[in-house]
Amino acid sequence: MNAEQGRLQENESPEKPWHFWGPYVAERAWGTVREDYSANGDAWNYFPHDHARSRAYRWNEDGIGGISDHKGRFCLAFAFWNERDPFLKERIFGVSGPEGNHGEDVKELYWYIDNTPSHSFMRMIYRYPQSRFPYEELVAQSGARSKMEGEFEIWNTNALAENRYFDIEIEYAKADADDILIRASAKNCGPEPAPLHLLPTIWFRNTWSWDRAQPKPTLRKTAHHGHAAVIKASHPALGDYDLFCDSPDDLFFTENESNLERLWGVPNATPFVKDSINDRVVGGKIDIVNSAEFGTKAAAHYKFNIPANETISIRLRLSRRGSTSPSSADSVVSLSLRERVGVRATDPFADFDEIFRKRRAEADEFYGELAPSSLTDEQRAIQRQAFAGLLWSKQFYHYIVEEWLDGDPGQPPPPEEREHGRNSGWRHLYNERVMSMPDKWEFPWYASWDLAFHCLPLALVDVQFAKTQLDLIVREWYQHPNGKIPAYEWNFDDVNPPVLAWAAWRVYQIERKQTGKGDRAFLETIFHKMLIAFTWWVNSKDSEGKNIFQGGFLGLDNIGVFDRNAEFPDGTHLEQSDGTSWMGMFCLNLMRIAIELASENHVYENIATKFFEHFLSIAAAMNKLCGKGLGLWDEQDEFYYDVLHTPGGRNLPLRVRSLVGLMPLLAVETVQWQLIEALPGFKSRLEWYLQYRPDLASLVSRWQEPGMKELRLVALTRGHRMKCLLRRMLDPEEFLSDYGIRSLSKFHQTHPYSITVRGEEKIVSYEPAESQTGIFGGNSNWRGPVWFPINYLLIESLQQFHHYYGDDFKVECPTGSGQFMHLKEVANELSNRLIKIWLRDEKGECAFARASGKSVGEAVSFPGISVGDAVSVPGKPTASPTVRTQSRYLFHEYFHGDIGAGLGASHQTGWTGLVAKLIQQQGEFGTIVKEF
Repeated sequence: MNAEQGRLQENESPEKPWHFWGPYVAERAWGTVREDYSANGDAWNYFPHDHARSRAYRWNEDGIGGISDHKGRFCLAFAFWNERDPFLKERIFGVSGPEGNHGEDVKELYWYIDNTPSHSFMRMIYRYPQSRFPYEELVAQSGARSKMEGEFEIWNTNALAENRYFDIEIEYAKADADDILIRASAKNCGPEPAPLHLLPTIWFRNTWSWDRAQPKPTLRKTAHHGHAAVIKASHPALGDYDLFCDSPDDLFFTENESNLERLWGVPNATPFVKDSINDRVVGGKIDIVNSAEFGTKAAAHYKFNIPANETISIRLRLSRRGSTSPSSADSVVSLSLRERVGVRATDPFADFDEIFRKRRAEADEFYGELAPSSLTDEQRAIQRQAFAGLLWSKQFYHYIVEEWLDGDPGQPPPPEEREHGRNSGWRHLYNERVMSMPDKWEFPWYASWDLAFHCLPLALVDVQFAKTQLDLIVREWYQHPNGKIPAYEWNFDDVNPPVLAWAAWRVYQIERKQTGKGDRAFLETIFHKMLIAFTWWVNSKDSEGKNIFQGGFLGLDNIGVFDRNAEFPDGTHLEQSDGTSWMGMFCLNLMRIAIELASENHVYENIATKFFEHFLSIAAAMNKLCGKGLGLWDEQDEFYYDVLHTPGGRNLPLRVRSLVGLMPLLAVETVQWQLIEALPGFKSRLEWYLQYRPDLASLVSRWQEPGMKELRLVALTRGHRMKCLLRRMLDPEEFLSDYGIRSLSKFHQTHPYSITVRGEEKIVSYEPAESQTGIFGGNSNWRGPVWFPINYLLIESLQQFHHYYGDDFKVECPTGSGQFMHLKEVANELSNRLIKIWLRDEKGECAFARASGKSVGEAVSFPGISVGDAVSVPGKPTASPTVRTQSRYLFHEYFHGDIGAGLGASHQTGWTGLVAKLIQQQGEFGTIVKEF
């Protein structure tokens, strides 16, 4: 067991809560639903970016490179000033949903470089311009562009010209669970000396303004400790902490209270408000901070003039008073120091470099042991930074819906509209935990189906955290009493694909592979909650009780001809190929879990049978539409389509070739015959059903004919239809790109689909880059780009089919190439195409770093935003790139359908972090491609 694994084991006990402190501060809390108390639900304009520096947050905090305790009560983050900006750079900037031509979009450059599961070692890099930050230009240009144009980014301005920026590296190393060493190093990458102010800032989340019974914590300057200035933090629940600041120029104190005068022209009760430190540093207002040196927000002020190509560093240490028990993984220096008299009674930085060195070495050891030996250094770096992004994207998420709906004592009452407005049916929902976020700026709120995908790569490094996340989202204070799973804060009522059972089964399998034993209590807990969720789906989304399901947008935003959440006034509804496929997959997931649980508790045999039978009913309906001969399968096109069903009995297939038609491939399961033999009750009922309902049995597979290794196959699509779908899926002129499976067939580039709905013509065409429609805000696009979650599920399905069919069953890949592969080889091929997004090509470029040009779909390359310190941004090198000393990767929300460029949210390591799992798998298989 290495040191990091030891910490994860210790973390399970209350004596060593290594997860107590972590990167739990959001990158954006303004413009969120939980901070919105408007009558019309306009979250972006109710709490805009301009208010953020002056207005106390009610629910969450934000900052750059920030950490907090696991309840977000005590926070630390960094602020910067280049002597040109109109205010401190305290938070990462981006345009709001209404401001962006493709919705909200972060407009800065930063990278998550490293992080361990216990957060014992963390690194990130933030790029800060030396010129005035182009806030106004970014907003104006974003608003001026149409949806037919690409997004306007910071590298389209002159803010980073001639390398005139600072690369600021923020690092954390834990000496113990509550003893955190902090270092910030700023490099002047420009050609001339430049000024930089660094302000490491600590503050308490304002809890006292909303609840008068809450005691107010305090920050107070104490006596200097040698060259270290000390801020004592006292909190009624957390106890006392000291922040040691190595040789600051000054300390500033204020209150985390709203500046009512600046915001609304109302006199402040105290001159010391949230933005007082900003006014002290930027405006030079000396009396605006508390000269008595106490408050609820404080900053150490460091001022430098950094020569060209030089780096400066500052050191801090945040340590809990009375914490003297060292970790067994501590260095000898740290151990003797803490055992002798405690860290505060001697030089707090005496063991600083040694602890940093040791924690970094332990991180290297942890990830070195995890990565398969067949990986190249580049593949190891990609995987490690994918894990880093996942771990940095943890966030304390706070949103108690009942309190939000009713308002707080002493505050203006919420508008009457909210009583029946957004999320009003979720009064039971009590969010107060650290959650895995899709992206802490663009999506600083959990989404239930995103979360399911996060948990697979997370399980590789911290299976307990992965299990906790899945367990949490189905707890009674999250899952609705009717069984529904909360979607996301903009509308908890929206419907996400039912993938939590799949994720739980996969996490169970990962842990069993790691330790030799799966957590059956965890699996059984999730299974029971999924029974309730399954019942909700059947009761709510099968409108006619015929096992053909709706579901609305189901996470695929604009993939449909129209907004799939929309309701038709005449009762017309959409019978969805993806909704029905998801339910088929859900059935098989629950059947497989029930079989596993039945091996020790035969009560579950009955439930396994129930889901087997339900799956067959779904398969029958999807392929035959209850005997009417139409179904969702189109014999002419040999593809599955959504069907528009009218009250008069008309069924109109919407002939859009999209992922919707490939999703029946996801509903597949193989079962070892030995497992069935061990469950006599399940076996007898299964055989009865197959004997007396041969019509349904024939829709699934030739059950009596075993495949490879005595496996039995249960799937929505059999050999012929599967081959038809794969022929289109693997065709470069349709779904297969160099970087994975497209969300919409390229066929529609020259053959747009058109339909008139209520007098309005709707057109779907192939759009490989950003969305050209405004559906769901227009900030994501499922009409051509490559998306990781569905690609990953397709790969798993191909592996399942191969388990049954073996090496003899081959398909042409790519279609038209004359090259044939068995299905595992196809899965490997798709995996390597996805991994290739981050690998350097023969020109040294990475696909993810290509950006769309001014016109959507026009490809240009910006080499500076991706890898290496020596390459300038934005594609305007001032000199030839030198040897790269460090690789930096971004993990985008989705990728250009032709060139693999990263699009959408730029730090959505959430489900795009699945690349770490693919690298792990391909490395273990020995089939990972070394170079392209």
